[in-house]
Amino acid sequence: MAVSKTTATVALLAASAFALTSCASSKRDDGGKKSGSAGNTNATLNFGAAGAPATFDPFYASDGETFRVSRQIFQGLVGFKPGTAEVAPRLATSWKPSKDGKTWTFKLKTGVKFTDGTPFNAEAVCKNFKRMDSQNKAGQTASEYWLANMGGYNGAEGELYQGCNAKDASTVEIKISRPTSKFPALLGLPSFSMQSPTAMDKYKANNIKAQGQGFVYSEYANAHPTGTGPMKFQKYDKTNKTVTLVRNEDYAGEDKATVKKVVFSIIPDETARKQALASGQIDGYDLPNPVDWPTLKKDDNLEIRPAFNILYLGLNAKVDPDLKDLRVRKALYYAINRDQLVKSQLPDGASVATQFIPKTVAGYNKSLKPYKYDPKKAKQLLKEAGKSNLKITLWYPTEVTRPYMPAPDKIFNAIKKDWQAIGVKVTPKPASWAGGYVTGTQNGNAAAYLMGWTGDYNTPDNFLGNFFSDPKGQMSVGAYPWGDKLHKALADNDSIVDESKRAAAYEKLNKQIMEDYLPGLPISSSPPAIVFSKKVSGVTPSPLTDEHLWTAKVDK
Repeated sequence: MAVSKTTATVALLAASAFALTSCASSKRDDGGKKSGSAGNTNATLNFGAAGAPATFDPFYASDGETFRVSRQIFQGLVGFKPGTAEVAPRLATSWKPSKDGKTWTFKLKTGVKFTDGTPFNAEAVCKNFKRMDSQNKAGQTASEYWLANMGGYNGAEGELYQGCNAKDASTVEIKISRPTSKFPALLGLPSFSMQSPTAMDKYKANNIKAQGQGFVYSEYANAHPTGTGPMKFQKYDKTNKTVTLVRNEDYAGEDKATVKKVVFSIIPDETARKQALASGQIDGYDLPNPVDWPTLKKDDNLEIRPAFNILYLGLNAKVDPDLKDLRVRKALYYAINRDQLVKSQLPDGASVATQFIPKTVAGYNKSLKPYKYDPKKAKQLLKEAGKSNLKITLWYPTEVTRPYMPAPDKIFNAIKKDWQAIGVKVTPKPASWAGGYVTGTQNGNAAAYLMGWTGDYNTPDNFLGNFFSDPKGQMSVGAYPWGDKLHKALADNDSIVDESKRAAAYEKLNKQIMEDYLPGLPISSSPPAIVFSKKVSGVTPSPLTDEHLWTAKVDK
């Protein structure tokens, strides 16, 4: 397609409804709290985690618990201003696109070192990108964020990433194949954090192997993650279910960590996390049960984030051929009483979804109405499809609480009950979140499953691209006759430079996805909460769940 040659137009690539900008001349803003007399700088912040990190190498991660730890010890070229989805400088102090939007020049912060002493510079940036682009078969399956955002590896046809050039120690060029709304925002994702080339080489970071539904990670990923951030990895105690980070005393940022340690105590049960907070065992935890919000508001510091997520029920016709019929997929949707589900299982402020992106994202189609609860119509559609005795296996996660899914088992039971009411025989398939659920569903092994997405940055591609760009992925859209058409539309729409035209194109595509394709069933959007004890202050809640725990102030 034609690409505008004006710098002003290209600058729109990085903009969004949250005022994402290229920040070509922005000053650094880590958003941390200044160290000072307030709080105990020798304190330990003990945070209750809902699950164990899948890995300590964020490049291979897709789970929030890994990213929560990663955000404390790693930095990307860019990050996000605390409390927003607005792009902000991190290891890069400024950046600028070429006129055609295909070459991005980043000026790097100087005097920065990884915690093993390796200098951070343009050469280190290029080594990171070379490492990310050079993956074996298992690595290409595990590195979901690279595949979803870059579209391939090792120079594959259609790959977005095209190369990295160290112009000098503090200047690096990153080349891409087409203009995209993703840049530079995607470089703020934890998966694209800068990691020590020395440590990755020494501990063989790319030595990843597939095993069953999951992976065997490298020595680097298990015990030696090395970044430039305010905290650094100390140990993972599997027996006591704790991850310990310590302050990086050589951190090059203006704002040192205000706590000496951050300890993540892995407590999968939400009730147990609440009790641990009340007893003083932990100082905070994420995703408190909505029914506890009134008490937590009274007794603790409860913060409610803006809703920036989607809970959906994924369907995979490659696993279950009965799902190839659009009438079957629509029947399953009409059968779910989503109004009741939202009222009974989700927090105040949650809403029934009409499409696969939240309403705060550009490209949201306001004309779309929710599929209404209509069990009679659902039964009729199944009858027309010859599937009145439909059987389906529905996966749901255990040992986890997610921002979009506070109680997975209860949501599963509500949907199961609704489906059984129209004659569908439901076989439950519970699986541990970190023990096979995430990898199993993302690899396309589940016929039907509960999953969700909290936006990483504010573009429709960050939602739709992650759901549908991989024809063989979680919903295997390549199994449908329209799969290639959807895949092409996603790439084409993301390359539209003009913001208003891009938003209009996504509005049209969202309508097609919901009315003509329906590869899965979007359920709801929810405003998740995070809570700390009264003695903790200084942590800014983020719509991206990008909380900087190192800025906490813990009263003596």
